[in-house]
Amino acid sequence: MSYENAPPVVPQHNLAGEDVKRGTRHPSLPQNDSREQREQRREQIAATSVEYQWTREVASLPGVPLATKVPSDDQPSIEWWFKVLEVGLKILDNIAAVQLHPLFSGLSEAAQKIISDALEDGQEVRSKVDALREKHRVDSAGPGLESSIEQATQAADIEVLKGHESILRDIITAIVDVLKAEEAADTRSIEAYRDLYQTIPAPGIAYTFLDDDQFARLRVAGPNPMLLQGIGQIPENFPVTAAQYAAVINGDKLSDALAEGRVYLCDYKELGVLVDGVWQGQAKYIYRPMALFAVPPGGASLKPVAIQCGQDSSRYPVMIPSVSASEKWGWEMAKFVVQVADCNYHELFVHLGSTHLVSEAIAVATRRNLANVHPLWALLVPHFEGTLFINNLAVETLINAGGPIDAFFGGTITSSQLAAVKARLSFDFFRKMTPVDFAERNVADPAKLPDYPYRDDAMLVWDAIHDWAAQYIDIYYKDDDAVTGDTELAQWATSIASEGHIIGFKPITSRAQLTDVCTMIIFTASAQHAAVNFPQRTIMTFAPAVTGAGWTAAPTGQKGHDKGEWLDYMPPMSLALEQLSSLFLLGSVYYRPLGDYRTNRLPYETWFQDPAIIGTEGPLARFQAGLRAVEERIIARNEKRMHPYVYLQPSQIPTSTNI
Repeated sequence: MSYENAPPVVPQHNLAGEDVKRGTRHPSLPQNDSREQREQRREQIAATSVEYQWTREVASLPGVPLATKVPSDDQPSIEWWFKVLEVGLKILDNIAAVQLHPLFSGLSEAAQKIISDALEDGQEVRSKVDALREKHRVDSAGPGLESSIEQATQAADIEVLKGHESILRDIITAIVDVLKAEEAADTRSIEAYRDLYQTIPAPGIAYTFLDDDQFARLRVAGPNPMLLQGIGQIPENFPVTAAQYAAVINGDKLSDALAEGRVYLCDYKELGVLVDGVWQGQAKYIYRPMALFAVPPGGASLKPVAIQCGQDSSRYPVMIPSVSASEKWGWEMAKFVVQVADCNYHELFVHLGSTHLVSEAIAVATRRNLANVHPLWALLVPHFEGTLFINNLAVETLINAGGPIDAFFGGTITSSQLAAVKARLSFDFFRKMTPVDFAERNVADPAKLPDYPYRDDAMLVWDAIHDWAAQYIDIYYKDDDAVTGDTELAQWATSIASEGHIIGFKPITSRAQLTDVCTMIIFTASAQHAAVNFPQRTIMTFAPAVTGAGWTAAPTGQKGHDKGEWLDYMPPMSLALEQLSSLFLLGSVYYRPLGDYRTNRLPYETWFQDPAIIGTEGPLARFQAGLRAVEERIIARNEKRMHPYVYLQPSQIPTSTNI
């Protein structure tokens, strides 16, 4: 069905009477409204702007444009609270079981009492959550059901749940603090790290992380698939020789691989902003390695070729894979150095800086510049649900002094904060668009890099969102002149670029450009966040595989190391438990999948009301059908892949950045 020649939309709205908690039945552009209606729009935007204001003075993220507060419309739904608390209680059960393990024996009586009291509080929280779940008839296995509960009662119950969340957070913090202070021993072994999973299943990577192929696979299907760069020549400060390359990739020449575009680099030089920190008197280390990978002739998947554990080649020699007894553990140390760097780059640059904080800027600009009868307001607002709230919570509890980033990441908290600030303020909107990003990193061609699950699945989702945005926009903008004539759109774009400090954002002059912009906003808030968030549970909870700090200086030679020295690089057991608990929570909450547009308050009504959008053959139905087709294609791909990639299945992509 084509919307190119659809009849013009005649605005019929009465702004004062609209249900502004959901998309309006009669969206309109300001140039199509009467003078009176335009004045109503201006008044509504002015009133909303009182609630949504900018600040760049949040101490933990200085200079980043954020909302001054979290307005009531951006508070999470009661269904979201249920999901978060359910995961939190699982974490509490696991911590309770871990503290009984012999590794943590010898706790003082005072410490044991703290834990006992905390577990009693946790049981009380569990009982109250179960009672509220029954009251609201919310099924933990699926979306919330309709309820006749009054809005006022629901709001009160949300406040109760928020109080329980605070209690739960305090319980977990208290237990982990006790373990930090009182643990009887810190005997590190891979078995001991696996024993931290008592009531929570250990992820598969806990048994495969030493495999070199798994190490390479993380660049294309792990938490950070965004750094890999195709190169045509070896960097001067990373002097990998032809002989070293040939020793790893049998039957291949480095010159041929470079000429054919089969060589790839991960360079962590941007971590130079980080300063090594200290935890309880112990030095922590941040590394800035370089790692080289290649696809063998006729092959499909990356192979690790070489690692240099720092930027200075005169200090850090090139290391290559080796099974030699004298070189094996030096190679494992080098891989661990890369994983520490990747963890920092992932959390600070890719996750926090390039999804959470980017979406917040656009969310605030949208509320402040688009009337709630504007069609783009209805299209975009569901993709910001919960973002301001979760970002505010992260500022208070995650990236603050004494929080998890301060504890198990290697940099001082101030330098970690500044790294996230740098990532956010250097985010280039148009260059980061998924197809553009792949092209700029020289990873777009499946013929050269066949095995890149993130790329292949991301493009399916990107295209589905792009089709949805194009069809939606064509309903309301009959031509490019309608785009340039939209004064609210122009002000919105200006606000994103200036007040929101999104570099590269420019005036929008065509329907095609507007489609790309909306696709990027939706993709970033949903699919991109899912791709970098949910591996936190399945990959990043196991510290020997991925962690935020090294606990000894990077090796300056490959020979002569043993397993004990390798284990010394890993975090103390209590910090490994804190990492497990924090990232399990962040990577376990799936709330409202992409394409499911509903309000965030009971009875969770459908969001869109315009018949032109919600008709049986309209854009929304086509989008949902397109997502089902993408799901089927990814499932079919995973049946053929040696290792399934599930993070971009639409059923596993939340609509917004809400955790």
